[in-house]
Amino acid sequence: MAGPAPIGRNPDSRAFSWRHVQWLHVDWHVLALGLSLLALGLVFVATMESADRELGRDDVDFAGQLQKVALTLPVLALALLVRPSWLRRHAWWVYGAGIAFLVLVPIVGESRNNAKRWIPLPGGFDLQPSELAKLALIVALARVLYTCRLTRWSDWGRPAAVVALPMALVALQPDLGTALTLVPISIGMFYAAGAPGRRIVGLALGAVLVFALAYQFEWIHDYQLRRVQTWLESMRPEDLIADRNGTAFHTYHARVAIGNGGWFGRGLGHGVSNEAAILPERDCDSIFAVIAEEAGFVGTVGLLALYALFIALILWSASGVRERFSRLVVTGVGLYFAAHFFVNIGVNLGLVPMTGLTLPLFSTGGSSMLACFAALGLALGLSAQREAALDGDAFRD
Repeated sequence: MAGPAPIGRNPDSRAFSWRHVQWLHVDWHVLALGLSLLALGLVFVATMESADRELGRDDVDFAGQLQKVALTLPVLALALLVRPSWLRRHAWWVYGAGIAFLVLVPIVGESRNNAKRWIPLPGGFDLQPSELAKLALIVALARVLYTCRLTRWSDWGRPAAVVALPMALVALQPDLGTALTLVPISIGMFYAAGAPGRRIVGLALGAVLVFALAYQFEWIHDYQLRRVQTWLESMRPEDLIADRNGTAFHTYHARVAIGNGGWFGRGLGHGVSNEAAILPERDCDSIFAVIAEEAGFVGTVGLLALYALFIALILWSASGVRERFSRLVVTGVGLYFAAHFFVNIGVNLGLVPMTGLTLPLFSTGGSSMLACFAALGLALGLSAQREAALDGDAFRD
């Protein structure tokens, strides 16, 4: 029989533990899918750099992206070892750190394209705190909803405040697109926590109403207003073509690239978007348009199916976690990938207004990779750890 733990040492205080992970229950298929998506993204980035090199350009830096992946990939392994009980107890510290980084942005951040969103770090790594704030929100919201069932209107105060603070700070950068991605993540977590469907619908309609009022009364920045107006006007092909050298430049060239792909694509590195390099942010926000042009309809559908399967399997893993806090975090991670997936593709297809949002595991960017690996590691680890739980959900069938 094992003796008592030494005085002054509390094993439950450890943040990381490989012994508490049930390695046979880790969703290795989810990890394999995630790494496959990462590898495919690197292939497309490599072909972009190759096309640039042949034409004497240096817009895309494949070696730099590889370096960022190498620097951030260990975070996946570290996040996988995080103990659920420790994360639950320290959720507010995680949230506070995310808010602190957002507060630092106006003070020490670097301005680009009329927005201050990045904090330069040594070694050429630019940290975008809004990416990490999404993960901090997921953890904090799971902590609030761990003891809150959202059955009464009085239960909504704390969760709403937890969501509103990072949304406001991100929107002030200004980065309305990233702030709005917090909405589907939060609403999805509310639903997973047991919120009545009618209140979820009311909340979603309220968010749409707020956005409509902000547009109608011009409460948003001029450039954001122009993006919405351009999106509305570009519904008609003739208007989109007429404004192709104006505010619809990005939208027009994204749609042209997608249309150029045809059924089977133009081949890796041989798309017009790569050869002419006229498509803005082709290695980041517009990488889906490059994929569609070079892989064609058939290849793109295959990729979309692979990505959708990746998201579905994460959410399926969440459904099998009995401990409420861990289940909510894993659900939030699935919604994080889903929100980015639908918004990035929707922007390139012209289904939603233009906004700068990455396609996780594909787009270049160190902060995006850091957040993706941390989120994926948490999902894999929390769904594979079976610590004792006394919450009511743990006893449900």
